[in-house]
Amino acid sequence: MKRALIIIDIQNDFCPGGPMAVREGDQTVAVANRYAREFRDRGECVVALQDWHPADHGSFASVSGEPVYTLGELNGLAQIWWPDHGVENSVGADFHPELDRTLIDAVFHKGGDADVDSYSAFFDNGHRRKTELDSWLRERDISDLVMLGLATDYCVKYSVLDALELGYNVEVVKEGCRGVNLNPDDSDIAIEQMQAQGAVII
Repeated sequence: MKRALIIIDIQNDFCPGGPMAVREGDQTVAVANRYAREFRDRGECVVALQDWHPADHGSFASVSGEPVYTLGELNGLAQIWWPDHGVENSVGADFHPELDRTLIDAVFHKGGDADVDSYSAFFDNGHRRKTELDSWLRERDISDLVMLGLATDYCVKYSVLDALELGYNVEVVKEGCRGVNLNPDDSDIAIEQMQAQGAVII
C-alpha cells in the first residue's frame, strides 16, 4: 500500500481577497502543510492541483455574459457561471503564499480546455479528457489517497468521487477543506456524498 497526499486548488483566487474567495479558505493552508510534512517525513508523495484556465474560459460569467453564480449550459453540460479565476500564469492562480511548495513533489493543472469546466483532479466535467494525475500515481504504484483543499462542494468532491471510481482508496481530511456553499448546506451534502461512495472522512 502506497499513499499520496492530494492538495486541491489552495490558490489565491479561492482565498480571502480573491474573486472566488471561499470562506476561511486560507485556514486550509496550515492543515495542508502539516499533512505534507508528515507525508514527506515518511517518504510518501505530495501532489498539488491548480485550476489553470485560459483567460477566455467558457465557464466565466464575463465570457458567457450571464450573471455570476447562475446556471446555464456549456458545451452540452450544466454550467455555473463563475467569476474569472485561476487564469494561467496569473497571481490569482498561484498557490497561497503560505503553502510550503518545497514539500510538493508534483503539480498538475486542470481546466485548460476553454470549452469545458474541470472540477476534478482527474477528468474534465464531461469525462472527455483525463489529466496526467492518474498515470503519475499508477506509475508509482500508489493506491491510497488522502485529499484536502478547496472547495469541498466542487473540486474536492468531484476529485474524490472520480478517485473512488478509478479504484483508489480515499480519505478526506475534513479540517483541511472549506466549501463555496452557494446553498448553505452544500458542503455537508458533499461530505455525505463522498462518504456514501466509500470515502473515509477524517
